[in-house]
Amino acid sequence: MRPTEFTSEQIIQAGQELLDSGRNITGFALRNKVGGGNPNRLKQVWDEYVSRQSVTKTEPVAELPVEVADEVAAVTKALTDRLANLAVELNDKAVKAAERRVAEVVRAAGEQREQAERELADASQTVDDLETKLDQAEGDAAALAAKYAELQAASQAQAIELAQARERLAVIVQESKTARDEHTAELYRLNAGIEGERSRHQNEIAQIRTELAEQKKTLAAANAERERLRAELATVTAKSETADQANQERRKQAEAEALRVAERMAKAERERDEAREAAAAAREDVAALRGQLEAIATQNAALMAALKPSGGGKRSTKE
Repeated sequence: MRPTEFTSEQIIQAGQELLDSGRNITGFALRNKVGGGNPNRLKQVWDEYVSRQSVTKTEPVAELPVEVADEVAAVTKALTDRLANLAVELNDKAVKAAERRVAEVVRAAGEQREQAERELADASQTVDDLETKLDQAEGDAAALAAKYAELQAASQAQAIELAQARERLAVIVQESKTARDEHTAELYRLNAGIEGERSRHQNEIAQIRTELAEQKKTLAAANAERERLRAELATVTAKSETADQANQERRKQAEAEALRVAERMAKAERERDEAREAAAAAREDVAALRGQLEAIATQNAALMAALKPSGGGKRSTKE
């Protein structure tokens, strides 16, 4: 059982203060005075206190004239009907206002959720586009790396051919020296033949030197191409790293945006729940007001019963 928030002494004291100030003692007046509690319970405690304190006395009273009694009855009935209609109108307005508030909150939450879903879809599309560009950049870098490897292999092959040419040149030079020594020994005897053989060897040496120069030019061109490709590969690698970093930044931004969208959706849901709670509280207040109006109607009925002429010509009063 829920514990009582306010004692009977506090409620009775609040009623005495209201009575001293000349105000009507109602459940809501007692609730405002003590600072909370159920209005029906507060009024019940006060009525019980008044019943215990009152002393019933029987006094001879004059009966009301028939016209006055009829007028009082008509006024009381009209007042009761008016109060009942007012309670119905207040209840209808409160319920409709709460329903409109809930509908507005639900509609706003739906719109915010749709907007969040659209923003999340845009962010996902942006991430997909960035990932596609990153894949293309990685493919280009791989192709350039393969081309660089091919050129490096070709350069190595040319270097091997150049080394072989140098070896052949060394052999020819050695052979030329040997032949020169032999030809010198036979200089006087084979002067004409030696001169022809020397010319032939010199032509071969010149041809080999020419080939060696061409090989050097080819090697230099290959080295230049290799350096160019290396620089291009470095540029592509830097661009790929920059694109990867930008992709990571955009992905972080997309995740942050998704988090903000989720927070807005959670806020909208909280506002919807608060609106529902406000509507429930409004219904409770309307129910309490309805109970108060029923209590007033009961009091009016009791008043009518008291105002009707009694058979003994007497009525009971409470002091």
